Amino acid sequence: MSSRDDILNRIRTGRSAAKPHPGSGPSPKRGQVAGAERKALFVRMAQQAQASVDEASSHAEVPGLVKNYLSQHNLPAEARLAPDPRITGLDWASQPLLSTSVGGTDGSHPISVTGAFAGVAETGTLALTSGAPSPTLLNFLPETHIVVVDASDLAGSYEELWAKLKAQYGETMPRTLNLVTGPSRSGDIEQTILMGAHGPKRLHIIVVDKP
Repeated sequence: MSSRDDILNRIRTGRSAAKPHPGSGPSPKRGQVAGAERKALFVRMAQQAQASVDEASSHAEVPGLVKNYLSQHNLPAEARLAPDPRITGLDWASQPLLSTSVGGTDGSHPISVTGAFAGVAETGTLALTSGAPSPTLLNFLPETHIVVVDASDLAGSYEELWAKLKAQYGETMPRTLNLVTGPSRSGDIEQTILMGAHGPKRLHIIVVDKP
């Protein structure tokens, strides 16, 4: 056996002997919550990260909440919707003063509405996976990003998030997983916080209690 074969054999042996990662290692106590307490923690942490949050009792409320948010902030009454059935399947026609279109973006759309794979309560973070229903540029190019996430998809901790990803995707993981906590900001220039430095200036989250 050559030196190369010996090295490869040891690598293979080490892999087979390694314990599988169960996603259940040490986890901060803050994230060890469930139900209403988990949702409340997610909302609180998201707001601390300067995201704004609405809560809905059903998906039917989402189009109206989007229109109200845009009106309250004097933003254009238009939205680019992710081609996600969870988003496009909503009754946007119920808001005749809100103009919507569906697809990705080239940067010309000021407002996007997307779904989320999950949220992480311990930090108020959104987990956004890439794919045909969820073009990644919708998460970063519009100045205003509105994200709809089901309360049932909130993980308490990152360890729970990894387990959820593995359970849904198995070995075929999405090409990109973006973890977004609050709107984009930077303090690189004279240590002055600048919103929207590398992405949206505003992040608005709608947490839906029932699917």
